[in-house]
Amino acid sequence: MTCPCPAPHVHSARFDREALVKGFLRLVGAPARPLRATRSAAALVGGWLGLAALALSLGSAGCSSNGRSFDGNVFRDGTTIAFRVPDPPPTWRKVAVSHASLSFHDDVAGASILVNSVCKKADEDTPLGALTNHLLMGTTEREQQSQAVEPFDGREALHTKVLAKLDGVPLSFDLFVLKKDGCIYDFAYVVPAEFAAAGQPPFEAWVRGFKTLPGSGAL
Repeated sequence: MTCPCPAPHVHSARFDREALVKGFLRLVGAPARPLRATRSAAALVGGWLGLAALALSLGSAGCSSNGRSFDGNVFRDGTTIAFRVPDPPPTWRKVAVSHASLSFHDDVAGASILVNSVCKKADEDTPLGALTNHLLMGTTEREQQSQAVEPFDGREALHTKVLAKLDGVPLSFDLFVLKKDGCIYDFAYVVPAEFAAAGQPPFEAWVRGFKTLPGSGAL
């Protein structure tokens, strides 16, 4: 069915985030070519990954500062963000994406994985659906496959699966968005549509192992 997504909600930051993302789409480059994905799809997935992280992190200086670390399971950023994730699937390799908390590339499926965490008081009342739409900026012809609220780390997260096009290339988006203790946690698995069925289950199992650590949060 066609995704009934409204226009993306704009954060309190003084810029049009959707226009920003669209303007930068022309400037992104491709990651290392995946084993089975097409080159064009790999470039678009890599570009979306960097732009989504950039759009979500602009204006979030309160959470992204000195003291960032990741030991393979525990991520820390300053005094407000601290969480644990399981070991990643063996086909994933960690890659660097500016402004993202964590990012990986699935070399078998040709997918990009993003984890982003920001703490902004202005977003406390923003619905999970609107926050999910931020992750889809720049896409067209969205078809929502499923959307459900799930218990997640002592709160509720919105889990959404969407097929959409980016510059005419069909991609599959598997998204989780969580709000907890004044912070927003985004999880995304973006893959050429034909490889979604194989890559999404390991991603979802990994995400569901996420846990915030005592003392984290902005409240």
